[in-house]
Amino acid sequence: MNGALARAPVLLEARGLHKQFGSLVVIDDVDFHVGEGEALGIVGPNGAGKTTLLSLLSGAHAGRGSVQFQGEALGGLDAAERCRRGIARTHQVPRPFGGMTVFENVLTGAKHGGGFSGSEAHDRAIDALSVCGMLPLANRRAESLGLLERKRLELTRALATGPKLLLLDEIGGGLTDGEAALLVDTIRGLHARGIAIVWIEHIVHVLLQVVTRLVCMDAGCVLAEGEPQTVLNDPIVVAAYLGTPQ
Repeated sequence: MNGALARAPVLLEARGLHKQFGSLVVIDDVDFHVGEGEALGIVGPNGAGKTTLLSLLSGAHAGRGSVQFQGEALGGLDAAERCRRGIARTHQVPRPFGGMTVFENVLTGAKHGGGFSGSEAHDRAIDALSVCGMLPLANRRAESLGLLERKRLELTRALATGPKLLLLDEIGGGLTDGEAALLVDTIRGLHARGIAIVWIEHIVHVLLQVVTRLVCMDAGCVLAEGEPQTVLNDPIVVAAYLGTPQ
């Protein structure tokens, strides 16, 4: 990607990312950057490689290429260590600890994800619950939550790790317009706190309420990136994403 488009100092920069499963190439030598405090969206058809890209950045998958975060190389660091460095992630399907309360879930994020302990872990959990509107549900068991509440818990637990970069994977999927609007308000609030956001989403109109730069991927490659409307109007993007002739 063209680094000239990043107005803020670079927070994360990846070069030559490549991932394949057997003979299937999922990410094909992608360059990628995120500016400090930036809100960046990623769109593309199913199978474009979007989730795999987040997995390479977060350390969930190993692959070829380099990733630097705050000027330090992350090669060889697993997802847990990258989380402690400030890269947190949510997943398409929420993964709460069902038998634990909402508070216990978030405290676990602060302790084991962020590496905090004692009163600091407790305070970070309470702050995250408050910011994400989950404090009234703190004593509810996670298994009793509906889809929106589970997605908000996923976001809250990630926030409790103390991220500088938050990777969101289709967090709006399956929600009604009203529920998605509530989630957008929360994500916009996190961005206002200076947290950089990278957000994969198929619900484009939701995404555009937060992001200021857009990347479109297809077949493991970046087709276009830049100002959101410019990218969405690009004939190559229209053909790949909407399935219309070029």
